[in-house]
Amino acid sequence: MSVSELKERHVAAIETVNSLKERLKQKRHSLLDTDVAGYVRSLGKNPVCFGATDLVCCRTLQGHTGKVYSLDWTSERNRIVSASQDGRLIVWNALTSQKTHAIKLPCPWVMTCAFSPSGQSVAGGGLDSVCSIFNLNSPTDRDGNLQVSRTLSGHKGYISSCQYVPDEDTHLITGSGDQTCVLWDITTGLRTSVFGGEFQSGHAADVLSVSISGSNSRTFISGSCDATARLWDTRVASRAVQTFHGHEGDVNAVKFFSDGNRFGTGSDDGTCRLFDIRTGHELQVYHQLHSDNTNSHVTSIAFSISGRLLFAGYKNGDCYVWDTLLAKMVLNLGTLQNSHEGRISCLGLSADGSALCTGSWDSNLKIWAFGGHRKVT
Repeated sequence: MSVSELKERHVAAIETVNSLKERLKQKRHSLLDTDVAGYVRSLGKNPVCFGATDLVCCRTLQGHTGKVYSLDWTSERNRIVSASQDGRLIVWNALTSQKTHAIKLPCPWVMTCAFSPSGQSVAGGGLDSVCSIFNLNSPTDRDGNLQVSRTLSGHKGYISSCQYVPDEDTHLITGSGDQTCVLWDITTGLRTSVFGGEFQSGHAADVLSVSISGSNSRTFISGSCDATARLWDTRVASRAVQTFHGHEGDVNAVKFFSDGNRFGTGSDDGTCRLFDIRTGHELQVYHQLHSDNTNSHVTSIAFSISGRLLFAGYKNGDCYVWDTLLAKMVLNLGTLQNSHEGRISCLGLSADGSALCTGSWDSNLKIWAFGGHRKVT
Protein backbone atom coordinates (compact mmCIF):
# COMPACT_ATOMS: atom_id res chain seq x y z
CA MET A 1 0.00 0.00 0.00
CA SER A 2 1.40 3.39 -0.98
CA VAL A 3 1.89 6.34 1.36
CA SER A 4 -0.83 8.33 -0.41
CA GLU A 5 -3.32 5.47 0.07
CA LEU A 6 -2.42 5.28 3.76
CA LYS A 7 -3.00 9.02 4.11
CA GLU A 8 -6.38 8.73 2.40
CA ARG A 9 -7.41 5.89 4.72
CA HIS A 10 -6.21 7.89 7.71
CA VAL A 11 -8.25 10.94 6.69
CA ALA A 12 -11.32 8.75 6.10
CA ALA A 13 -10.90 7.12 9.52
CA ILE A 14 -10.69 10.53 11.23
CA GLU A 15 -13.87 11.65 9.45
CA THR A 16 -15.65 8.48 10.56
CA VAL A 17 -14.55 8.96 14.17
CA ASN A 18 -15.65 12.62 14.19
CA SER A 19 -19.00 11.64 12.69
CA LEU A 20 -19.52 9.00 15.39
CA LYS A 21 -18.56 11.51 18.10
CA GLU A 22 -21.13 13.98 16.80
CA ARG A 23 -23.84 11.29 16.66
CA LEU A 24 -23.05 10.25 20.25
CA LYS A 25 -23.17 13.89 21.35
CA GLN A 26 -26.57 14.38 19.72
CA LYS A 27 -27.87 11.14 21.24
CA ARG A 28 -26.77 12.14 24.73
CA HIS A 29 -28.47 15.52 24.39
CA SER A 30 -31.67 13.90 23.10
CA LEU A 31 -31.85 11.76 26.25
CA LEU A 32 -31.66 14.78 28.55
CA ASP A 33 -35.03 16.50 28.84
CA THR A 34 -33.57 19.43 30.82
CA ASP A 35 -30.51 20.60 32.69
CA VAL A 36 -30.15 21.76 36.31
CA ALA A 37 -30.60 25.43 35.47
CA GLY A 38 -33.73 24.81 33.43
CA TYR A 39 -35.34 22.84 36.24
CA VAL A 40 -34.38 25.36 38.95
CA ARG A 41 -35.65 28.28 36.87
CA SER A 42 -38.99 26.48 36.51
CA LEU A 43 -39.22 26.56 40.32
CA GLY A 44 -38.76 30.34 40.37
CA LYS A 45 -35.50 30.29 42.31
CA ASN A 46 -33.33 33.43 42.20
CA PRO A 47 -29.56 33.48 41.64
CA VAL A 48 -27.11 34.27 44.42
CA CYS A 49 -26.55 38.02 44.72
CA PHE A 50 -23.16 39.45 45.66
CA GLY A 51 -22.75 42.86 47.23
CA ALA A 52 -19.68 45.10 46.96
CA THR A 53 -18.12 43.72 50.16
CA ASP A 54 -19.27 40.10 50.03
CA LEU A 55 -15.99 38.82 48.58
CA VAL A 56 -12.91 41.00 48.90
CA CYS A 57 -9.16 40.58 48.55
CA CYS A 58 -7.85 40.80 52.09
CA ARG A 59 -4.24 39.64 51.60
CA THR A 60 -1.62 39.35 48.88
CA LEU A 61 1.07 36.75 49.48
CA GLN A 62 4.31 37.94 47.88
CA GLY A 63 7.50 35.90 47.89
CA HIS A 64 7.69 33.83 44.74
CA THR A 65 9.86 35.12 41.90
CA GLY A 66 8.23 33.03 39.18
CA LYS A 67 4.81 31.98 37.96
CA VAL A 68 2.66 30.27 40.60
CA TYR A 69 1.39 26.93 39.31
CA SER A 70 -0.32 25.22 42.23
CA LEU A 71 -1.60 25.71 45.79
CA ASP A 72 -3.25 23.75 48.57
CA TRP A 73 -4.75 24.53 51.98
CA THR A 74 -4.28 22.60 55.21
CA SER A 75 -7.33 21.10 56.86
CA GLU A 76 -7.09 23.57 59.77
CA ARG A 77 -7.44 26.42 57.23
CA ASN A 78 -4.62 28.66 58.42
CA ARG A 79 -1.77 27.48 56.15
CA ILE A 80 -1.26 27.33 52.40
CA VAL A 81 1.47 25.67 50.32
CA SER A 82 2.25 27.05 46.87
CA ALA A 83 4.47 25.85 44.02
CA SER A 84 6.18 28.17 41.57
CA GLN A 85 8.36 28.23 38.49
CA ASP A 86 11.07 29.67 40.75
CA GLY A 87 11.67 26.08 41.92
CA ARG A 88 10.34 26.51 45.44
CA LEU A 89 7.47 25.42 47.59
CA ILE A 90 6.45 28.09 50.07
CA VAL A 91 4.34 27.38 53.13
CA TRP A 92 2.39 30.45 54.22
CA ASN A 93 0.53 31.43 57.35
CA ALA A 94 -2.71 32.57 55.75
CA LEU A 95 -3.65 34.70 58.76
CA THR A 96 -0.43 36.74 58.91
CA SER A 97 0.89 36.41 55.31
CA GLN A 98 4.21 35.22 56.75
CA LYS A 99 6.31 32.46 55.16
CA THR A 100 7.00 29.57 57.52
CA HIS A 101 8.97 27.44 55.02
CA ALA A 102 10.66 28.11 51.69
CA ILE A 103 11.61 24.72 50.26
CA LYS A 104 14.08 24.47 47.40
CA LEU A 105 13.09 21.60 45.12
CA PRO A 106 15.41 19.08 43.45
CA CYS A 107 13.94 20.13 40.07
CA PRO A 108 12.96 23.78 39.51
CA TRP A 109 10.18 22.91 37.06
CA VAL A 110 7.49 22.19 39.63
CA MET A 111 3.85 21.88 38.53
CA THR A 112 1.90 20.67 41.54
CA CYS A 113 1.90 20.61 45.34
CA ALA A 114 -0.24 19.26 48.17
CA PHE A 115 -0.52 19.35 51.96
CA SER A 116 -0.86 16.08 53.88
CA PRO A 117 -4.10 15.74 55.90
CA SER A 118 -2.20 16.23 59.18
CA GLY A 119 -0.41 19.30 57.83
CA GLN A 120 2.96 17.80 58.80
CA SER A 121 4.20 17.13 55.26
CA VAL A 122 3.99 18.62 51.76
CA ALA A 123 4.44 17.01 48.36
CA GLY A 124 5.61 18.52 45.09
CA GLY A 125 6.24 17.25 41.58
CA GLY A 126 6.92 18.43 38.05
CA LEU A 127 8.95 17.88 34.92
CA ASP A 128 11.46 15.54 36.61
CA SER A 129 8.69 12.88 36.79
CA VAL A 130 9.29 12.54 40.54
CA CYS A 131 7.05 13.43 43.48
CA SER A 132 9.10 14.65 46.45
CA ILE A 133 7.81 14.50 50.03
CA PHE A 134 9.04 16.95 52.67
CA ASN A 135 8.49 16.58 56.42
CA LEU A 136 8.01 20.12 57.73
CA ASN A 137 9.26 19.08 61.17
CA SER A 138 12.61 17.85 59.85
CA PRO A 139 15.76 19.90 60.59
CA THR A 140 17.24 22.00 57.79
CA ASP A 141 20.76 21.68 56.40
CA ARG A 142 23.54 24.29 56.70
CA ASP A 143 22.02 26.38 53.93
CA GLY A 144 18.61 26.33 55.58
CA ASN A 145 17.09 23.92 53.06
CA LEU A 146 14.67 21.18 54.01
CA GLN A 147 15.80 17.78 52.78
CA VAL A 148 13.56 15.39 50.83
CA SER A 149 12.16 12.77 53.20
CA ARG A 150 10.78 10.47 50.51
CA THR A 151 11.05 10.30 46.72
CA LEU A 152 8.23 8.70 44.72
CA SER A 153 9.77 7.62 41.43
CA GLY A 154 8.12 5.55 38.70
CA HIS A 155 6.25 7.83 36.30
CA LYS A 156 7.59 8.08 32.75
CA GLY A 157 6.26 11.60 32.19
CA TYR A 158 5.91 14.87 34.08
CA ILE A 159 3.78 14.94 37.23
CA SER A 160 0.87 17.31 36.67
CA SER A 161 -1.11 16.82 39.86
CA CYS A 162 -1.00 15.18 43.27
CA GLN A 163 -3.36 14.77 46.20
CA TYR A 164 -3.09 12.98 49.51
CA VAL A 165 -5.77 10.40 50.26
CA PRO A 166 -8.10 12.06 52.82
CA ASP A 167 -7.28 11.28 56.46
CA GLU A 168 -4.08 9.46 55.45
CA ASP A 169 -0.55 10.83 55.45
CA THR A 170 0.69 7.51 54.06
CA HIS A 171 -0.97 7.42 50.63
CA LEU A 172 -0.98 9.83 47.71
CA ILE A 173 -2.34 9.83 44.15
CA THR A 174 -0.48 11.44 41.26
CA GLY A 175 -1.46 12.22 37.67
CA SER A 176 1.13 12.30 34.92
CA GLY A 177 1.97 13.12 31.34
CA ASP A 178 2.57 9.39 30.82
CA GLN A 179 -1.25 9.03 30.66
CA THR A 180 -1.48 7.25 34.04
CA CYS A 181 -2.41 7.91 37.63
CA VAL A 182 -0.58 6.17 40.47
CA LEU A 183 -1.53 5.38 44.07
CA TRP A 184 1.61 5.51 46.21
CA ASP A 185 2.52 4.08 49.60
CA ILE A 186 4.62 6.92 51.00
CA THR A 187 5.99 4.78 53.82
CA THR A 188 7.72 2.43 51.38
CA GLY A 189 7.96 4.79 48.39
CA LEU A 190 6.41 2.11 46.18
CA ARG A 191 3.52 2.16 43.74
CA THR A 192 0.42 0.43 45.11
CA SER A 193 -1.62 0.67 41.90
CA VAL A 194 -1.28 2.12 38.41
CA PHE A 195 -4.41 3.41 36.66
CA GLY A 196 -4.40 3.53 32.87
CA GLY A 197 -1.35 3.05 30.71
CA GLU A 198 -1.58 -0.27 28.88
CA PHE A 199 -5.22 -0.73 29.87
CA GLN A 200 -7.68 0.15 27.11
CA SER A 201 -10.02 2.00 29.45
CA GLY A 202 -7.25 4.40 30.48
CA HIS A 203 -6.64 7.90 29.18
CA ALA A 204 -5.34 8.33 25.64
CA ALA A 205 -3.33 11.48 26.46
CA ASP A 206 -1.65 13.32 29.35
CA VAL A 207 -3.45 13.30 32.71
CA LEU A 208 -3.70 16.90 33.92
CA SER A 209 -5.69 16.72 37.15
CA VAL A 210 -7.00 14.39 39.85
CA SER A 211 -9.58 14.76 42.61
CA ILE A 212 -10.28 12.23 45.36
CA SER A 213 -13.80 11.93 46.75
CA GLY A 214 -14.11 13.29 50.27
CA SER A 215 -16.97 10.92 51.04
CA ASN A 216 -15.35 7.78 49.60
CA SER A 217 -11.56 7.88 49.50
CA ARG A 218 -11.47 4.76 47.30
CA THR A 219 -12.77 6.70 44.30
CA PHE A 220 -11.15 9.50 42.34
CA ILE A 221 -11.63 11.44 39.12
CA SER A 222 -8.96 12.25 36.54
CA GLY A 223 -9.02 14.83 33.75
CA SER A 224 -6.93 14.57 30.60
CA CYS A 225 -5.78 16.08 27.32
CA ASP A 226 -8.01 13.48 25.63
CA ALA A 227 -10.98 15.75 26.53
CA THR A 228 -12.46 13.21 28.97
CA ALA A 229 -12.77 12.75 32.70
CA ARG A 230 -12.63 9.23 34.15
CA LEU A 231 -13.85 7.73 37.40
CA TRP A 232 -11.56 5.20 39.10
CA ASP A 233 -11.87 2.80 42.03
CA THR A 234 -8.53 2.24 43.79
CA ARG A 235 -9.49 -1.40 44.36
CA VAL A 236 -9.83 -2.03 40.60
CA ALA A 237 -6.88 -0.45 38.80
CA SER A 238 -7.28 -2.44 35.59
CA ARG A 239 -10.13 -0.33 34.20
CA ALA A 240 -11.89 2.97 34.64
CA VAL A 241 -15.30 2.68 36.25
CA GLN A 242 -16.75 5.28 33.90
CA THR A 243 -15.69 7.74 31.21
CA PHE A 244 -17.34 11.16 30.92
CA HIS A 245 -17.49 12.93 27.56
CA GLY A 246 -18.68 16.38 26.58
CA HIS A 247 -15.66 18.66 26.54
CA GLU A 248 -14.04 19.67 23.26
CA GLY A 249 -10.61 20.47 24.69
CA ASP A 250 -8.12 19.46 27.39
CA VAL A 251 -9.72 18.87 30.80
CA ASN A 252 -7.39 20.97 32.97
CA ALA A 253 -9.24 20.69 36.27
CA VAL A 254 -11.54 18.25 38.05
CA LYS A 255 -13.11 18.62 41.49
CA PHE A 256 -15.52 16.48 43.45
CA PHE A 257 -18.73 17.96 44.80
CA SER A 258 -18.99 17.78 48.60
CA ASP A 259 -21.52 14.91 48.51
CA GLY A 260 -19.26 12.73 46.35
CA ASN A 261 -22.04 12.03 43.84
CA ARG A 262 -21.15 14.79 41.41
CA PHE A 263 -17.99 16.45 40.16
CA GLY A 264 -17.02 19.49 38.15
CA THR A 265 -14.57 19.97 35.29
CA GLY A 266 -12.81 22.90 33.64
CA SER A 267 -11.46 22.78 30.10
CA ASP A 268 -9.56 24.52 27.33
CA ASP A 269 -12.91 24.73 25.50
CA GLY A 270 -13.81 27.58 27.88
CA THR A 271 -16.52 25.69 29.76
CA CYS A 272 -17.00 24.19 33.18
CA ARG A 273 -19.31 21.20 33.43
CA LEU A 274 -21.11 19.33 36.19
CA PHE A 275 -21.46 15.54 35.96
CA ASP A 276 -23.35 12.95 38.02
CA ILE A 277 -21.37 9.75 38.66
CA ARG A 278 -24.52 7.76 39.46
CA THR A 279 -26.16 8.31 36.07
CA GLY A 280 -23.11 9.24 34.02
CA HIS A 281 -24.99 12.28 32.71
CA GLU A 282 -23.78 15.81 32.21
CA LEU A 283 -26.01 17.95 34.42
CA GLN A 284 -24.96 21.46 33.47
CA VAL A 285 -22.60 23.54 31.32
CA TYR A 286 -21.20 26.82 32.69
CA HIS A 287 -20.11 29.15 29.91
CA GLN A 288 -20.06 32.85 29.24
CA LEU A 289 -17.99 34.89 26.81
CA HIS A 290 -15.46 37.20 28.42
CA SER A 291 -15.37 40.98 28.12
CA ASP A 292 -13.47 40.77 24.83
CA ASN A 293 -16.13 38.38 23.44
CA THR A 294 -13.74 35.42 23.40
CA ASN A 295 -13.51 32.08 25.13
CA SER A 296 -10.68 31.66 27.59
CA HIS A 297 -9.27 28.36 28.86
CA VAL A 298 -10.46 27.27 32.29
CA THR A 299 -7.36 26.48 34.35
CA SER A 300 -8.76 25.60 37.79
CA ILE A 301 -12.01 25.13 39.70
CA ALA A 302 -13.34 24.78 43.25
CA PHE A 303 -16.76 24.44 44.88
CA SER A 304 -18.10 26.22 47.94
CA ILE A 305 -18.90 24.01 50.93
CA SER A 306 -22.61 23.90 50.06
CA GLY A 307 -21.86 23.43 46.36
CA ARG A 308 -24.01 26.43 45.44
CA LEU A 309 -20.98 28.33 44.13
CA LEU A 310 -18.39 27.25 41.59
CA PHE A 311 -15.15 29.24 41.39
CA ALA A 312 -13.35 29.05 38.04
CA GLY A 313 -9.98 30.54 37.12
CA TYR A 314 -9.26 31.48 33.51
CA LYS A 315 -6.22 31.93 31.32
CA ASN A 316 -7.02 35.61 30.70
CA GLY A 317 -6.95 36.50 34.41
CA ASP A 318 -10.68 36.35 35.06
CA CYS A 319 -12.03 34.38 38.00
CA TYR A 320 -15.74 33.71 37.69
CA VAL A 321 -18.05 32.84 40.54
CA TRP A 322 -20.90 30.72 39.19
CA ASP A 323 -24.28 29.99 40.73
CA THR A 324 -24.27 26.23 40.11
CA LEU A 325 -28.05 25.89 40.24
CA LEU A 326 -28.89 28.61 37.72
CA ALA A 327 -25.66 28.44 35.66
CA LYS A 328 -25.29 32.19 36.06
CA MET A 329 -22.01 34.03 36.53
CA VAL A 330 -22.66 36.20 39.60
CA LEU A 331 -19.22 37.78 40.13
CA ASN A 332 -15.89 38.18 38.32
CA LEU A 333 -13.00 38.60 40.75
CA GLY A 334 -10.86 39.76 37.84
CA THR A 335 -12.76 43.06 37.78
CA LEU A 336 -12.42 43.78 41.50
CA GLN A 337 -9.87 45.96 43.22
CA ASN A 338 -6.47 44.30 43.86
CA SER A 339 -7.16 41.50 41.38
CA HIS A 340 -4.37 39.54 39.67
CA GLU A 341 -2.45 40.92 36.70
CA GLY A 342 -1.94 37.60 34.94
CA ARG A 343 -3.35 34.18 34.24
CA ILE A 344 -5.15 32.50 37.14
CA SER A 345 -3.31 29.19 37.34
CA CYS A 346 -4.76 27.68 40.52
CA LEU A 347 -7.29 28.28 43.25
CA GLY A 348 -8.62 26.58 46.34
CA LEU A 349 -11.12 27.07 49.14
CA SER A 350 -10.19 26.85 52.82
CA ALA A 351 -11.51 23.81 54.69
CA ASP A 352 -14.21 25.80 56.47
CA GLY A 353 -15.22 27.65 53.30
CA SER A 354 -14.47 31.09 54.72
CA ALA A 355 -11.76 32.09 52.25
CA LEU A 356 -10.65 31.53 48.68
CA CYS A 357 -7.00 31.59 47.61
CA THR A 358 -5.98 32.23 44.00
CA GLY A 359 -2.53 31.84 42.42
CA SER A 360 -1.36 33.54 39.26
CA TRP A 361 1.38 33.85 36.71
CA ASP A 362 1.95 37.34 38.18
CA SER A 363 3.89 35.39 40.90
CA ASN A 364 1.44 36.31 43.67
CA LEU A 365 -1.27 34.57 45.65
CA LYS A 366 -4.34 36.39 46.90
CA ILE A 367 -6.72 35.50 49.70
CA TRP A 368 -10.34 36.50 49.20
CA ALA A 369 -12.58 36.62 52.26
CA PHE A 370 -16.35 36.40 52.45
CA GLY A 371 -17.56 39.54 54.21
CA GLY A 372 -20.64 40.25 56.28
CA HIS A 373 -23.05 37.50 57.28
CA ARG A 374 -24.32 36.54 53.85
CA LYS A 375 -25.27 32.87 53.75
CA VAL A 376 -25.25 30.85 50.54
CA THR A 377 -28.15 28.40 50.51
